[in-house]
Amino acid sequence: MKRRSAVKAIVLAGVSSTSLLSFAKQSTEINKKKMWNKTKFTKLLGVDYPIVQGPFGGGLSSVNLTSTVSNAGGLGSFGGQPFSANEIIETCKAIRKETNKPFNINLWVNDRDARLTTFGDEEYERLVELFKPYFNELGLAIPKRPTNLGAKFEDQIEAIFEAKPKVFSFVYGIPTSEILEKCKSLRILTVGACTTVDEAIALENAGVDSIVATGFEAGGHRVSFLKSAEDSLTGTFSLIQQVAESLKIPIIAAGGIADSRGIKAALALGADAVQMGTAFLATTQSNASQDHKDILFTADAKYTTLTKVFTGRLSRGIRNRLTEELKNHEDLFAPYPLQSKFMGLLKAYPATANSNPDFKSFWAGQSSSLLIHRDAKILLETLVSEMNKM
Repeated sequence: MKRRSAVKAIVLAGVSSTSLLSFAKQSTEINKKKMWNKTKFTKLLGVDYPIVQGPFGGGLSSVNLTSTVSNAGGLGSFGGQPFSANEIIETCKAIRKETNKPFNINLWVNDRDARLTTFGDEEYERLVELFKPYFNELGLAIPKRPTNLGAKFEDQIEAIFEAKPKVFSFVYGIPTSEILEKCKSLRILTVGACTTVDEAIALENAGVDSIVATGFEAGGHRVSFLKSAEDSLTGTFSLIQQVAESLKIPIIAAGGIADSRGIKAALALGADAVQMGTAFLATTQSNASQDHKDILFTADAKYTTLTKVFTGRLSRGIRNRLTEELKNHEDLFAPYPLQSKFMGLLKAYPATANSNPDFKSFWAGQSSSLLIHRDAKILLETLVSEMNKM
């Protein structure tokens, strides 16, 4: 009754009902704009904005980038995939010196392809013969078979338990129930990655706190684990809707999101946050090489492809001579991580130092041509400002 009386008083004062309805509509729109950043994800993590900086493997992550994004109100991430447990612990200490906000450490659950056990000397010799012309062209010695294949997940996870980052995210599978339970007991939030609805359901059933739904538009590795990556190529905006219909936990959309329009679309389709990789990889704060950052702002960034040439696992990057000349020879590539170690000897992977671009892994998503900003703080501030105006 009080509400009706108030409306009547306004009308009697000379304000038409049409104007009143217009005012109410404008107020509702203003409230919606202010509320875009209040989601299940921001509530779960206690961050200001539902924007996650994608974690980069291959040494492309940096303490500076992670802390910059977290300090600006998003969730900064660090890819721990290539590092030992001790290095991960020290990285967490370094991040905490730069920020007191939540941050994420990412690991690969499945870090060895099963085919490693059957990839013998004859297969390696065929790999060498395939790449021999490129080694000769660069004046590099033909490499012996790498024996050090890097850190293992089973060792790295101990660093997560000790360092206790706010968020532990993972790709290529689901950790054991014991690991997930221990994370829960240590108040470490867990975030898994899916490329299909079935993977999303499996992650929720396992008890993870949130998931990243990553479409085939995303740069870097396709992190499928129930079926092959080639059989799990759903687009981001189709995947979000399907996952949103099936899950109750917060959903983070990833793949082809490079600006505020992508954020708005993802949230409208049911996502509770977005994860942006290439946009942050291109900033001065990332550990990507300068030529990698520069090419992301050129016309070449429009032309990406899915390839196994750099690591033995399907990944999206900018087309170059290697991806095109060897795209019909994937059956000769070594399994992960042997292929990545082999390509490191060609100075093609990881792409952390300047080398011949014809042979280099320039990871990039399909929306790279939309990139504008080279500073992570300015990028995030711009995204927030634009979202507030939408």
